[in-house]
Amino acid sequence: MAKRRAVRPPDGANRNERVWAVVAAIPTGRVATYKQIAALADCPGPTGARQVGYALAALADGTRIPWHRVVNSRGRVSPRGASDVSGRQQSLLGAEGVEFGLDGAIDLARYEWRP
Repeated sequence: MAKRRAVRPPDGANRNERVWAVVAAIPTGRVATYKQIAALADCPGPTGARQVGYALAALADGTRIPWHRVVNSRGRVSPRGASDVSGRQQSLLGAEGVEFGLDGAIDLARYEWRP
């Protein structure tokens, strides 16, 4: 059984740090939705998922935070500015054993992280 990591963001952390702390806790081979991360990182309201996207976009190149494990609520990789990022995200998830259906979606019932 995989060891569970704490999901509680650091006290006094700004939005990006809260989001990054939660995303860092997603285990290999699992995914979480933007909305799920927003709830765990205390990014309330209708813009919470978007705030998660902004925080992930602010990550430095070469980061160790597993940004690729965050998908949209339909289990799909969300399009980004650079066209190659979506393919890279799918490749990284595939290397972790996450499978995509013929429609390009991940089965959230099977792969969604439940802290």
